[in-house]
Amino acid sequence: MSQLKKIYDNNIAWAKRIKKHRPTFFSDLSKQQTPEYLWIGCSDSRVVAEQLVGLQPGELFVHRNIANVVVPTDLNCLSVIQYAVEVLKVKHIIVCGHYGCGGVQASMQSTEHGLIDNWLCHIKRVHQNNEEELLAISDSTDRLNRLCELNVIEQVKNICHTTVVQRAWRNKSPVTVHGCIYTLETGILKDLNVRFSEMKQMNEIYQLRMAKKDIYKPTLTVMESDYEGR
Repeated sequence: MSQLKKIYDNNIAWAKRIKKHRPTFFSDLSKQQTPEYLWIGCSDSRVVAEQLVGLQPGELFVHRNIANVVVPTDLNCLSVIQYAVEVLKVKHIIVCGHYGCGGVQASMQSTEHGLIDNWLCHIKRVHQNNEEELLAISDSTDRLNRLCELNVIEQVKNICHTTVVQRAWRNKSPVTVHGCIYTLETGILKDLNVRFSEMKQMNEIYQLRMAKKDIYKPTLTVMESDYEGR
């Protein structure tokens, strides 16, 4: 007997329910995906993107990782953003965190956790940049939840700093980046009222301009020059 029998049985039952109400659903879905939204969320198994926003398969493009972090060295996440923006032409990118996030909580501790500590450094930096506000919060749960919010806000900005999103804005593509947070105890999303839809909303130091084609002229190194002269 398969160790995943429950999974496969659930899949068959789910597919039958869908086909009963919408006989052509899967055949139509297989032809294309045209989502308007890219969702960047936490890997937490309790935060299931499509279910909590009431969208169907094909309506939400999803990327998830520990504590919904977006960093310029994560080629996986950046590739997802590029595909969503340039190929799928999504109109909205949503960063969704959740209160009580275990990854955010771990970043607030000095205990070694292993490999994940390298990932959590990005959240520790958010803590450091907002240390005065966070340390002024006496209740540890409230402090954690505020850092969860600040982390979402920081990741929204990080998305806006990517060349993919800025190129889309230069080309007048209607892409807006939003931040929200989920409450596990109630199932409700909270709008953090942070959104960017054009480059001028960002700090000027992060506003990338199109490079001139002749700005880079490769030159021979000493070794290459010596070799060619032989």
